Amino acid sequence: MQSHLEQEPKQLHIQAQQGDYDVLIGVHLLENAHRFLAPVLDPTASVMIVYDEALAKLGYVDRMVKGLAPMQSNVYTTAVQSGEASKSLACAEELYRAFIAAGLDRRSTIIALGGGVIGDVAGFAAATFMRGIPFVQVPTTLLAHDASIGGKVAVNLPEGKNLVGAFHAPRLVLYDVSTLESLPLYERASGLAEAIKHGVIYDKELFVFIEEHIDHIVAGDTELLTTLLYRSCKVKAAIVSLDEREAGIRAILNFGHTIGHAIEAVQYGVYTHGAAVAIGMVYETQIARALGMVEEELADRLLILLEKAQLPTKLPAVQRTEEAISTLLEHMRRDKKARSRSLSFILPQHLGSVILNESVDEDLVKRVLAD
Repeated sequence: MQSHLEQEPKQLHIQAQQGDYDVLIGVHLLENAHRFLAPVLDPTASVMIVYDEALAKLGYVDRMVKGLAPMQSNVYTTAVQSGEASKSLACAEELYRAFIAAGLDRRSTIIALGGGVIGDVAGFAAATFMRGIPFVQVPTTLLAHDASIGGKVAVNLPEGKNLVGAFHAPRLVLYDVSTLESLPLYERASGLAEAIKHGVIYDKELFVFIEEHIDHIVAGDTELLTTLLYRSCKVKAAIVSLDEREAGIRAILNFGHTIGHAIEAVQYGVYTHGAAVAIGMVYETQIARALGMVEEELADRLLILLEKAQLPTKLPAVQRTEEAISTLLEHMRRDKKARSRSLSFILPQHLGSVILNESVDEDLVKRVLAD
């Protein structure tokens, strides 16, 4: 049997209008970055690694730099502060200045090393610097597996999440699962929310796989995480390949996000993205249940699985007052996916199938949130 060091990474191919790209998922990929990035990097051009400042002490930045050394002589690095606050126009401007100082040009490549925040802000900066330069996603969190595929990059405004952005497909997604070993439990749990979502909306076998292995996945079993990421990324790849610009089926990926994004906006910094989406999935499933759309068994199984994944499933009473709910509803109306400021939701029917309801009665939503 091959050791982890000898095993070839699992590979997915993504079709994109801006150019197809691969997703590689395996262990100890950072040390061999030159091998995997050789097809997408210009060896005569500069590379800028944009990384989460928290990763420096874990050695991931050094591993990435050394992994590129055999083929790339001009490698620069710049740190971004950890946290959602870095998904801002101000942070993007700081990155532009770092790019200019390093002498980057249109042949250069940005490598986003970190979680979803880094992928978004570094990808947005790459999409807009010199009208767009190449970038590579190197996620280091479980949650980032969802955001790293699909080519959507964005920053936030005070009025809402992801309101300024672009479609800018990466040249490659390099997912080194060994980086997940350093994640605290709450971050692994946060990442599980998106994988569970993929099971609900598209792949019932994935949902069952997570149910059967949830304890070991939460504990950080590397082999199970590799399989989980491959299967979850496969769902995202299938959906975005059908609808790259979010004009149709890709909307189903927003299950749990209408309420989840509102929770993040109102309770800034209190909940991780995955935790907010988990709560959103529960409430949006309850909306479907109130409309008589969803199988009772699915609602119960989803709640149990999220709880086993160490994720929250309900807002505390202090956040379910009439005033607090009104604030949540206002943020939902501002969501970039809203149409004419109506309350639009992706609602589950049965495991592996959801539908879009573009106009859900506001009073019904208030009752579900208050319950």
